[in-house]
Amino acid sequence: MNGIRPIVKQALATGYLTVEAEEQLRQLLQTTKYSIEDFRAFITLQQEAMKGRVMQESRELLRSQYVSAAA
Repeated sequence: MNGIRPIVKQALATGYLTVEAEEQLRQLLQTTKYSIEDFRAFITLQQEAMKGRVMQESRELLRSQYVSAAA
């Protein structure tokens, strides 16, 4: 997937942001010039994640590691 908006669209549609997609977003935000529309899409994704409407695979993995370590 190229560009920020397609990644955000996929995450919003599925309610899930994969580790791979998260890394792609990081790279795009650091290495490319992006439009205001891309920036707004990214902000929307952040808001939806904070509201719990989009789950982050990376956080789920950390949570499962924490539970395993505590057991």
